Amino acid sequence: MAASTCLVIGASGLVGTALVAAMSGRVDLVGLSRHRAYEGNGYRWICKDLVEGLDAADLPERVDAVVYLAQSEQFRDFPASARNIFEVNTVQLLNALDYSRRAGVKHFVFASSGGVYGTGEDQFSEDFRVPATGELGFYLGTKLCSEILVRNYAPFFHTAILRFFFIYGARQRRNMLIPRLVDNVREGRPVDLQGTDGIRINPLHVSDAVGAIEAALSLDGSHTINVAGPDIVSLREIGLAIGRLVGRAPCWNEHPAAVAHHIVGDTGKMVRLLGAPKVGFEAGLAMSFS
Repeated sequence: MAASTCLVIGASGLVGTALVAAMSGRVDLVGLSRHRAYEGNGYRWICKDLVEGLDAADLPERVDAVVYLAQSEQFRDFPASARNIFEVNTVQLLNALDYSRRAGVKHFVFASSGGVYGTGEDQFSEDFRVPATGELGFYLGTKLCSEILVRNYAPFFHTAILRFFFIYGARQRRNMLIPRLVDNVREGRPVDLQGTDGIRINPLHVSDAVGAIEAALSLDGSHTINVAGPDIVSLREIGLAIGRLVGRAPCWNEHPAAVAHHIVGDTGKMVRLLGAPKVGFEAGLAMSFS
């Protein structure tokens, strides 16, 4: 990684915690988050709720790289939490971008979502025209707005927009997809299955997310890159894999006439620019939830 000083905004989430731990001791790290989730030498932590705003006075005067991982914890609560979602996902990203311009940043990495593509039968590549409509939903709409903001700052520093697909790992919030499925299978609750086998996805272990971010911090130019796991799996296959792990067969609530809305990212560009993901899905499950 080219940077010697890195600011991680959203440092206490699943990816932020793992990223800070991986980079600790190799670069000077500043983490900004509401909660402290890592202790280590050479790590400075700034306690900040982004809903209150991002003040450059709280941040280092100079920094080489910024990684923006923050997202509103109320991302599902629309419209009640619309202001919170937009503030954290978009307004404070703009403040971070403007701070970066003034702080001499060389590389800026933004965590977006593969969900901005919508759903479809084929794998989504980065040249797919993203539907800029309300059908995406408010949360994904803020991610799309934020991508546009990042691209506008490409003349000032190198930018990488990483569209992550279904990150999972140990200590992830239990209301996220993979932990929720693990809990359902373990506790004997039925898993809804649309169509024959349910949706298809290529979920990404958190360690591969961290590897992609570190690689992106060395990229020159402006890039938008899908970041997804090596295995494309259906919801049925996920449930069966969890069943093997926890020693309990999954229960299904099958809807064979329903349409399964697949979200699969093409990883060709990821492999070329960031390296191939290393953790297969079943291995990642065992690492995270055994």
